[in-house]
Amino acid sequence: MRHRRTFAAIALAAIAAPALAQPSEAAAVAQAVDALSRAIIAVDRAQLTALTSPDLSYGHSAGRTENQAEFIAYLESRAAAFRSINLSDQTIAISENEAIVRHILTGETVNPQGQVTPVRIGVLQVWRKDGNNWRLLARQAFRL
Repeated sequence: MRHRRTFAAIALAAIAAPALAQPSEAAAVAQAVDALSRAIIAVDRAQLTALTSPDLSYGHSAGRTENQAEFIAYLESRAAAFRSINLSDQTIAISENEAIVRHILTGETVNPQGQVTPVRIGVLQVWRKDGNNWRLLARQAFRL
């Protein structure tokens, strides 16, 4: 009887160990959000493409909306390049293969003439799991 309990405990630990080693879905989404912020600052086309859906709807606080190609092209134009992005008050809610992320974004943009503009906006993002990766499907920023 004692050996059965020991065996059962070992078997349970072996089954549970891989699950414990995997980050939670919320942690994986948080990592994707962070990676997107870094890709926006770096204007890293490969990362921006990998982290966003081809069906992207990207809404700015001024009302402009962009698809994936327009979003990346605008960043590449450096019309208002981000120098810094800081996210706070972030919440993540997972529903099957979708995640809703809300946060406050503060940072700075710089235009081609070197003029720095502070940014402080609220953001709602919708992420969709694509295979093992989370990709941004929709984003809407709003003025605070």
